[in-house]
Amino acid sequence: MPEVTLPGDLRTQSHLHPAGSFDLADHPVPTGREEVWRFTPLRRVEAILNATAITDGTGLQVTVGAAPDLIGPPLQAGQAPRGTALTPSDRVAALAHAAARHPLYIRIPEGRAVADPVRIDLHGIAPEELTAYHLVIAAGAHSAATVVLHHTGAAQCLGNVEAVVGDGAKLSVVTLQDWDATAVHLGQHEAKVGRDAEYRHIAVSLGGDLIRLQNNVSYAGVGGSAELFGVYFVDGGQHIEHRIFVDHNNPKGKSLVDYRGALQGKGARSVWIGDVLIRPEAEGIETYESNKNLVLTDGCRADAVPNLEIETGEIVGAGHSASTGRFDDEQLFYLRSRGIDEAEARRLVVRGFFAQLVGRIGLADVEDALMTTIDRELAAATPERTHA
Repeated sequence: MPEVTLPGDLRTQSHLHPAGSFDLADHPVPTGREEVWRFTPLRRVEAILNATAITDGTGLQVTVGAAPDLIGPPLQAGQAPRGTALTPSDRVAALAHAAARHPLYIRIPEGRAVADPVRIDLHGIAPEELTAYHLVIAAGAHSAATVVLHHTGAAQCLGNVEAVVGDGAKLSVVTLQDWDATAVHLGQHEAKVGRDAEYRHIAVSLGGDLIRLQNNVSYAGVGGSAELFGVYFVDGGQHIEHRIFVDHNNPKGKSLVDYRGALQGKGARSVWIGDVLIRPEAEGIETYESNKNLVLTDGCRADAVPNLEIETGEIVGAGHSASTGRFDDEQLFYLRSRGIDEAEARRLVVRGFFAQLVGRIGLADVEDALMTTIDRELAAATPERTHA
């Protein structure tokens, strides 16, 4: 049973989460037999895992739409708050940590409520390069802010994002993977949630050839809350993988995980792995994780693996669910019997499947753009990607 090293020198045991380390030597090149890599098509990322040359963000055009006083100076390795929340949990995150020597730093002052979202656009401009970036977000005590990352263009990208959420703060992080069809995006997002703080993370994965994101949360005080939402639409030949690890290491915390995806086209593949660890000291916590997948055509595959590791019975509640189902013919028949043609009926059913979750994002422009993209996916015959 591997040992986990977590921020703040907190050590615990987990059946499913590997040891964290900043040392690349502690993360050997995976063989595919490892639990955390067995769902990933390693042959498609072999060059990345064996990479020796990774640029420090030069393959991306980065635009930050934030007030100048919210942008802090670049953080060196070991300079707080860098490394306060995120310890690389796999080889990809360790590679990104080593390569991204000048992280982007967003700092929300204590007590400040930032009305407009902080928008960060990352546009791939050099798809032949393997490039890395690191974003650090520090939300001071009793502050409030939303940070939106929008990934576009063509790139081979390794991206680490760490969020330090101060006591009583409210921070939302929205990450949109809207890459061109050839892009590859691997990375780790991690948050450390303070006392009575609220953290929301929304992952929207639509474009790209292969996306693999690890999303971790731990707690720095009593009463912290985390909500992790995800939406993905997978086309033929595309691989989209989301991995969640919530470490309840303090009492009276809450976590809610809800991811939903749709798949269409031969070779479309989604992977969702959810793991919640409830330590002996995490009394009075409440957690639930859910994943739902809607298969629209033949030839798709959706893997959904929810896990709970419970080390105390003194909790309010803990549960999980996962489901993968085909298009609901009864719903389709009902709508068609009301005079709605088949294409429009299918669109309405899929929109309904996503609508409740999309509505939680809280940004009207992002929600509208996402539903428009889903409509476009359904209206057009998506070309299938093929791989040698």
